[in-house]
Amino acid sequence: MTENLLNHRVEGPASAPPLLLGPSLGTSYALWDAVAPELSTAHRVVRWNLPGHGGSAPDLIKAGATVGDLADLVLALADSLGIGRFAYAGVSLGGAVGLHLAVHHPDRLENLAVICSSAHFGGSRPWEERAERVRREGVEWLAENAGSRWFTPGFTVPRLVEDQRAADPEAYAACCDALAAFDLRDRLGEIAVRTLLIAGRQDPATPPPHLREIADAVVASTLVELPGAAHLAPAQCPDAVLTALRSHLDGGARRGMAVRREVLGDAHVDGAQARQTPFTARFQDFISRYAWGEIWTDPTLSRRERSMITLTALVAHGHYDELAMHVRAARRNGLTPEEIGAVLLQTAVYCGVPAANSAFATAQRVLAEEEG
Repeated sequence: MTENLLNHRVEGPASAPPLLLGPSLGTSYALWDAVAPELSTAHRVVRWNLPGHGGSAPDLIKAGATVGDLADLVLALADSLGIGRFAYAGVSLGGAVGLHLAVHHPDRLENLAVICSSAHFGGSRPWEERAERVRREGVEWLAENAGSRWFTPGFTVPRLVEDQRAADPEAYAACCDALAAFDLRDRLGEIAVRTLLIAGRQDPATPPPHLREIADAVVASTLVELPGAAHLAPAQCPDAVLTALRSHLDGGARRGMAVRREVLGDAHVDGAQARQTPFTARFQDFISRYAWGEIWTDPTLSRRERSMITLTALVAHGHYDELAMHVRAARRNGLTPEEIGAVLLQTAVYCGVPAANSAFATAQRVLAEEEG
């Protein structure tokens, strides 16, 4: 039932690869407002709120809670949305949840990004003291100095400060309990998932050495340090965070290159790379990253269907050199010569007989070369 789930927001195509975004303590998923819409062009983005924050029920967490309890809530949310494996990015406490998932539930993670976070948070005593004061006095005193804890001087995000002010004290204190008990330093070497660490150079809460410690222990990791960023980097430096996440999460050109080879064949791709020059390099990267890394990987259509659409479009525009390449690709994607002929016959009706005539000649030549 929804009341037993973390409050959340889903953006992006249902067929896109899922990406879960976790918040920092005291904030809501508004922390990702400047980043999530851009990520949702290529991902099914799910932003979630901590218990007692931004619409999540306070009673989802109790005193003495652990980061593992929060991770279980995240997994329950993913399960409710039909999400098995997913990419994950989290800030501070949200990042700790990601580290816990990587250690205890590696089968659920495609990759991980840990932002302005740590494998430990300075020992239990400060968090125990904060939890005790919040239970006694509420959270208003935290809202009064939230800006100085979260951002560099002169910068603030009023919406996030209001999130701090609106947080449920008991749930907030329980999250402090989780941070007090959290220490994964002796388990970091077990993390095998590809991991991005993003540190804010001016972060007083989890300064760069905390992220370096993780990077040194996790073999498949990359560390990025952002000048001018404090603790809530996605809100203060969204463009830099977005750039780092896109490169890490998409695997852009890398994933696209793998699909490009599967569809077009190694010989074609090797030839294209051999002909690449500094002048054409950015265009080749664009093709691999966008056409092959995003469009051809979208599971909404099968590769057979994409081949049929591509053949039709190429005939319509008279791109017969490209058509020859994609006739070969269509065969690799499982189309028979008869099915390719049926596609080209369809183009005779809607693209014109002369275009289809040239297309049949091109396809016949390619298919004869394959038989030979």
